[in-house]
Amino acid sequence: MKKVVLFIAMSLDGYIADGNGGVDWLKGQVSGADDMVSYYEFIKDIDTVIMGANTYNQLVTELSPDEWMYHGLTSYIITHHPKEPTDEIIFTEQNPVKLVEQLRQNHGKGIWVCGGADIARQLINNDLIDRYYISVIPTILGKGIRLFGETKNEIELKLAGTKSYNGIVDLIYEHR
Repeated sequence: MKKVVLFIAMSLDGYIADGNGGVDWLKGQVSGADDMVSYYEFIKDIDTVIMGANTYNQLVTELSPDEWMYHGLTSYIITHHPKEPTDEIIFTEQNPVKLVEQLRQNHGKGIWVCGGADIARQLINNDLIDRYYISVIPTILGKGIRLFGETKNEIELKLAGTKSYNGIVDLIYEHR
């Protein structure tokens, strides 16, 4: 069974986007340093990406408008306004819980829950996240889009690893 990983960055106070939905604060304490250290290691074990329409739109309009960032991976975009698929990008209206339950039955590498918060919360509430890989950015936003909200049940985790670089701390948790 494929593992489902929530790999996401958040501010020290728990936000994944600022009050306007922006992510230009996603950087370490020294400007120009390589803040993708964990990503390069993480992505080796992934073949599927799941994200919402807002995350997708942010990727293709702001973060990487000239080139699809996840070339070589199958990306599922959960949206109420599906578009024609490409070889690597599938737009779907399917419920994220049902989609993940279906995809994890396939063979291959892991499934990356890339964003957004609503999709992550639905999967958390249904206990479908096998690994939490949270990069804590050295910034306090004060408001914005929270990563974690209320959950249906308590989920007990164990610390599987940590890493620190350029003021960013990666926290890696798995189920106990």
